[in-house]
Amino acid sequence: MSVSRAVPTRWRDAGGPRRARGMTLLELLAAMTTVGILAAIALPAYDQHVRTAKVAAASADILMIQQRITQYLTINNCLPPDLAAIQADNVLDPWGRPYVYLNFAGLKGKGQMRKDRNLVPINTQYDLYSVGADGQSRPPLTAPVSHDDVILANDGNYIGLAANY
Repeated sequence: MSVSRAVPTRWRDAGGPRRARGMTLLELLAAMTTVGILAAIALPAYDQHVRTAKVAAASADILMIQQRITQYLTINNCLPPDLAAIQADNVLDPWGRPYVYLNFAGLKGKGQMRKDRNLVPINTQYDLYSVGADGQSRPPLTAPVSHDDVILANDGNYIGLAANY
């Protein structure tokens, strides 16, 4: 008596060559297009998040430097001549540049002071700011190169982007 074993259906040859499983060129192009669209949407949002984080970091640095200036003023009864006097000359903004400090004592005229849209100085004793991402600045905040500056204004009551002041 011969015993024949039944071969499970999944093992049987379907009678033709087996087709390799993989992605067709059309499927691959569709996947790449989808990834490209998602990247085009996500990258600008990520860049904006990075810019916002750098402005927040610069604002925090400016607040810390302002506190050191206030402490120096309390102890010495005068403003520091420069940032080195308060050990803040080595503090760099998020773009890798030093902060700008301008003590108004001894200035002749208002030419170097930061000014608002009415060309009125934004501070009474000193200016403290970061030149921003472009590394350029002009005294009037209305100048296009000054819009990305992170500034201290109203004698410390405002710290943020010059464009928002």
